[in-house]
Amino acid sequence: MDTNAFENYQLGEELLKSLAILKFKKTTKVQHAVIPSVLDNKDMVVKSQTGSGKTAAFAIPICEKIDWEENRPQALVLTPTRELAMQVKQDFFNIGRFKRIKVVAVYGKHSFTTEQKDLKQKTHVVVGTPGRVLDHLERGTLMLDAITHLVIDEADEMLNMGFIEQVEKIIERVPRNRVTLLFSATLPDDIEKLSKKYMKEPAYITIQQEEKISSKIEHVLYEVNDKDKEQSLINVTIAENADSCIIFCNTKQAVDDLFEKMKSLNYTCEKIHGGMEQEDRTRVMADFKRGYFRYLIATDVAARGIDIENIALVINYDIPQNKESYVHRIGRTGRAGKTGKAITFMALYEEKFLMDIEEYIGFKIPHKELPDNEKVKELIAAFEEKMSVRAKLKEDKGIGLGQEIMKLHIASGKKSKMRPVDIVGTLSNLEGMTANDIGIINVQDVSTFVEILNNKGNMVFEALQTTPIKGRLRRVSKANQ
Repeated sequence: MDTNAFENYQLGEELLKSLAILKFKKTTKVQHAVIPSVLDNKDMVVKSQTGSGKTAAFAIPICEKIDWEENRPQALVLTPTRELAMQVKQDFFNIGRFKRIKVVAVYGKHSFTTEQKDLKQKTHVVVGTPGRVLDHLERGTLMLDAITHLVIDEADEMLNMGFIEQVEKIIERVPRNRVTLLFSATLPDDIEKLSKKYMKEPAYITIQQEEKISSKIEHVLYEVNDKDKEQSLINVTIAENADSCIIFCNTKQAVDDLFEKMKSLNYTCEKIHGGMEQEDRTRVMADFKRGYFRYLIATDVAARGIDIENIALVINYDIPQNKESYVHRIGRTGRAGKTGKAITFMALYEEKFLMDIEEYIGFKIPHKELPDNEKVKELIAAFEEKMSVRAKLKEDKGIGLGQEIMKLHIASGKKSKMRPVDIVGTLSNLEGMTANDIGIINVQDVSTFVEILNNKGNMVFEALQTTPIKGRLRRVSKANQ
């Protein structure tokens, strides 16, 4: 018997169906360690590196434990960044799709009013940054009295960003009778203290790796003078000719300047940093995941917890000024057993940062000579050819989940006193429909969106053209997915 098969974890059919479509074949080390313990209601402190599959490790068992009938949030996941909150929300949504798990993400620079409206409806899981979660708690728009699972994700980064005090304020408002899960790439003293203070006899799990970082990553160091830095980057990108690459800078200004330079040279590129509007950051990350452009120029905002497959190359245009950042940056490549490459630029006066990094990762990063002009001339034709061809777009890994699901738009909402129970009552009375065929319902001010499962969308769409909802015929259309 394969002990790493998901079928062996007493998961419901809805979850197993989602996992199969998402191509989750066997558990990773962290999933194998965590899933049974969460199903058994045990607190856990898990030390695991980025790219280990830890989000699914807690999302799968939490989705299994969720009581669908309960309207109040049952799980709260705290994350240090907005991007990670959105990523975790998407993972919960995908994994819990056929169990109809409703997930709401709350984070700064996002519409508070929209979040408030979402939280008023049936919500099973809330994912958020500490500041915004506290904001909702203080305004009374988020209730935690039904929380059974609390997850503190990327706890060491919460500490680095100064969020631990906010995290503690939130923990104090969560029911004591809960399962608490803490995930961290490192376990500094303050995180240990947090676990001892708020957790019940937690199991400590360390997912061992031979190195702090994947052995699938090739590391290269180039010594570069500041005045030659831009040209050195151009030469390196031509020589590497990667299908996808993240270039990390230490400041927002450096990202802006490098983006303008690369754009002027006709690179297919975009930028992301904390000074951008959230809507723009979200769009950039989504487009990069799909492969609309090859080069993403970023600050460390993109280094934590962002799940992008097949990043061939990471370039530290600016050497990280703390050792953990090196690990998190290069963890964007060499994921899920694939190979990757990490290149770091360093000026001689920055050698102290290199020494800290090498002591932390446990080996010397090989120094190499930059590609010379002759080499670049030999390779530039192939580089320009690839740049001129539109990349094949990557398929969203959750796309298969929607094949049996149709989302319908009903032209009526809260302003006409439409409620989810009105939709459920009407749909359940249609011939051939049961409550199990009804997915997530989202009632907005003047519109309602409802997912119809199990390939019954067209049947329901046709029936609703002549079937009243709450005493009246409503305009019903197929919504954009």
